[in-house]
Amino acid sequence: MSSMFGKPRASGERPPQSPLPECNVAILGCRGAGKSALTVKFLTKRFISEYDPNLEDTYSSEELVDQQPVLLKVMDTADQDGPGNCERYLCWASAFLVVYSIDDRKSFEGCQRYLEVLALHARGCQHRCPVLLLGNKLDMEQYRQVPSAEGMSLASRFGCLFHEVSACQDFARVQHIFHEAVREVRRQAEWNLPVRPLFISEERPCPPVATPVALPTHHSLATCTFNTLSTVNYKEMPSVAQAKLVTVKSSRAQSKRKAPTLTLLKGFKIF
Repeated sequence: MSSMFGKPRASGERPPQSPLPECNVAILGCRGAGKSALTVKFLTKRFISEYDPNLEDTYSSEELVDQQPVLLKVMDTADQDGPGNCERYLCWASAFLVVYSIDDRKSFEGCQRYLEVLALHARGCQHRCPVLLLGNKLDMEQYRQVPSAEGMSLASRFGCLFHEVSACQDFARVQHIFHEAVREVRRQAEWNLPVRPLFISEERPCPPVATPVALPTHHSLATCTFNTLSTVNYKEMPSVAQAKLVTVKSSRAQSKRKAPTLTLLKGFKIF
């Protein structure tokens, strides 16, 4: 049995012909917003206080969302001064978490640039990936510089969901946000499925009214009339194949799966 960020994953439980559906989530935001803290909190239930802000990596975790298993891959990005080299996550992610710190207005202003890049990308490819705007460091309420109303207004302007969270306090809330991203991806996939008719008919002549057929009377029996109707034979359409997320695997993340748990944290100090 192997371990990945402290979460056991037994091999051989699932047949190779039935791989888990995948969902790729990229975490975007300015330096110091708490992207790595949110990532590690979700994967380990622990909080990190020190980390290298220049390191970027992708991690995997098997999750059960609404009783449905999914392989959730999380890219902890490391942009320096706003969006840069965006293709690496724009073409990879199924959903985006855009993070700012409620005690840092500069990080909130930087979020707007990320949201603009995502909106432009969605218009260019005619496909919209779900976006969640997160106000992090809710535990720093006494130092708040960005009111909740401003976060809601920005999310409403770009048509994305809005949450406030604390990476150092509430694991359940952090987990809910990542699972909500998976739900949004599933909803988007359902909306993109073509509408299919339930039935088609094989045309056969069908008279508009019943045709009475009179039978002759024998042995003083009353005359009977039978109605002969032409029927329509229905055949069910074949089911549309279920949508499956196809994503690119990160070789760097794959190579680290055999490493001990703590080495995957890139030198983070865990508390």
